[in-house]
Amino acid sequence: MMSNETPILEVSNLSTGYGRFDVVRDVQLRVGTGEAVALLGPNGAGKTTVLNAIMGLVKVRKGQIFISGKNMAGLPAHRIARGHAAIAPEGRRLFLDQSVEDNLILGALHLRRDQDRVRKLLDSVYELFPVLRKYRDRQSTYLSGGEQQMVAIGRMLMADPEILLLDEPSVALSPVAVEIVVKALMELRRRGASLLLVEQRIDVAVRVCSRLYVMTHGEIVDEMTPEQVNQGGMSILNKYLG
Repeated sequence: MMSNETPILEVSNLSTGYGRFDVVRDVQLRVGTGEAVALLGPNGAGKTTVLNAIMGLVKVRKGQIFISGKNMAGLPAHRIARGHAAIAPEGRRLFLDQSVEDNLILGALHLRRDQDRVRKLLDSVYELFPVLRKYRDRQSTYLSGGEQQMVAIGRMLMADPEILLLDEPSVALSPVAVEIVVKALMELRRRGASLLLVEQRIDVAVRVCSRLYVMTHGEIVDEMTPEQVNQGGMSILNKYLG
C-alpha cells in the first residue's frame, strides 16, 4: 500500500496526442516513492504516449504531471531529463558505434561537472550488470539484445532521476535475458528506486510491480494488484490485452 506522502509521480487528467487527435484521454496514475507500477495494455493503447508526455517529448494538451510535487507539464524535455525522469525506450536506441561506457556516460551528461558522482553512478551500474564492466570498451553493436537492454537501463540510471520509466524492457529478449532484466528491476526496487514500467508481459509486471494499471484505447480502464491477478484477475487482463 502507498503511504499518504506526496507521490514521486502523479499524472492527473492527462490528454495528449499527435496531430489533431488525442491518443491519450483523461489518464490518471500515481507512483509512490520507492514503488514500482506497471502500465499494461495492447499495442496502440497509448502506453508509450504516456511515457513520452512525462518526459516532455509530446505536448500535454490537458492535465498535469507532477514529479515530487513539481508540475512538469509544459517543461522542455531537456529540463525534465535533468534528474527528474529518465527513460529506457523501446528498441533501446543506443549509439551502436560507441562503446558500452560511452553510451552509459551519455546518460549523465547533465552531471558532467561532477565526475565523482558520475564515477559512483557508473560503478553502481556495473554492480547491477557485471557483464557491462567486462564489456565496457566494446562497441555496443557487438552486444546481444539482452546486453543492449542492460546498457539502455544503465544509461537511464546514470541520469540519477527521481522516477525511472521503462518502455517494454522485455520485448524481443531471450528467456535468460528477460530473467536478468527482471532481477535487475527487483534489485532497483530493493534499493528504493521508483519505477513506471510499460509492459505487455503480465508475468514480468506481476513479479516486479506492486500495482498494475490497465490501459486500452487511450484510457485507464482498471487497476489491480499482483494478488488480485493471481486470485483470478488473469482472465480479466487477458480480455483487455486480447
